[in-house]
Amino acid sequence: MQVEKLHIALSTDGRHWTPLNNNEPVWEQQMRDPFVRRGPDGLWRILATGGGRVADREKVGPGCLYATSKDLLRWQVEAPLRLMKDVRNDFGALARNIWAPEWFYDDKTGEYILFWSSSFRDAGWKESRLWYSKTRDWKTFTPAKMFFNPPYSVIDGTLLERGGTYYLYHKEEEFGVKTGERRAIRVATSKNLEGPYSIVQGHLNNGQIVPVITEGPTVMKDPVKPGWLLLYDYCMTNRFGASYSPDLIHWAVENDVNFPSEARHGTVSRLTAAEAKTLIESYSK
Repeated sequence: MQVEKLHIALSTDGRHWTPLNNNEPVWEQQMRDPFVRRGPDGLWRILATGGGRVADREKVGPGCLYATSKDLLRWQVEAPLRLMKDVRNDFGALARNIWAPEWFYDDKTGEYILFWSSSFRDAGWKESRLWYSKTRDWKTFTPAKMFFNPPYSVIDGTLLERGGTYYLYHKEEEFGVKTGERRAIRVATSKNLEGPYSIVQGHLNNGQIVPVITEGPTVMKDPVKPGWLLLYDYCMTNRFGASYSPDLIHWAVENDVNFPSEARHGTVSRLTAAEAKTLIESYSK
């Protein structure tokens, strides 16, 4: 399996996944942490880590990959998004990275909320925070603002709204002698999309909701029974895991799962049966 390129797998129960295209990339574009979601206009949009030239990053800040598709088969790479353009810290330094960007459509305002993690340190995970920007047309974007500023380094945010509450799943990125091993998924909630978000204390380790060492959370409705599934990447052991929750807060590990070998940080999106059939046929040729 070639890493850092787009792969697709299908599932009917959220626990057992079948890779398409013999688990080979379905697109040769280099990327990491792809977030793939269909917008209200019917267009599929990818945001991913990567995109743009290093030389540009040194001048105006990092970019992220942005691409669009009507069918998940043919992708159009758009201009990289310089979401941290000209944002500097108190010492005048530009951000070093835009990691794991995602977007969330606010049907109340008609705006897309783009959010990601950035750090001003050479090691992108150090002192990392979540930032955000808004757009209506994917051409003009509001200046980046801090989205989530917890008392720990944070990466890999993903959002879900349910019953008027916004759930922000994210990875705490702390480890070492001072803190111990705390690299795992947490959840914070808010009644407002733009926050502030309050951290919920989970029942594992130091408040996390799934085991260490995990990252890249994505959440979906459980197709089998009432409740939810949280999928995540055991990033140090090259495997994926899943947990079940009846309420989006309390999670228990699912043991009967099967994911494509060497799968990494990805996204879950719902397809129609016809769309799934088209993908299967297209990647079986």
